[in-house]
Amino acid sequence: MNKLRIKKLGILSVAKMYAAIFLVISLLISIPYGLIIMVFGAAMMGTGQRAGLAAGGGSIIAGLAVMIILPIVYSAMGFVGGAIGALLYNLFAGFVGGIEIEVESIS
Repeated sequence: MNKLRIKKLGILSVAKMYAAIFLVISLLISIPYGLIIMVFGAAMMGTGQRAGLAAGGGSIIAGLAVMIILPIVYSAMGFVGGAIGALLYNLFAGFVGGIEIEVESIS
């Protein structure tokens, strides 16, 4: 068994990984919520009342906005958070020594 120590993380690579992970998670969350908002908006439009038409049209736009804007915002937050996390890891790994992992050769 060999022990390895992670001394330093690539800030940009960690940030990109976090952005991709946050994008997938936000898509899994925002698409169902956006569709629910749109369905309720369509139901409000089906009432035939003037207030229902206005609120229904707005909620369809809001549902689309949730499905488009939320993943972009979450990915940007993941990118920034990943970069800050990698920066902090690099800073503290200099003092503490980093994370040790144990690896085993399979072949």
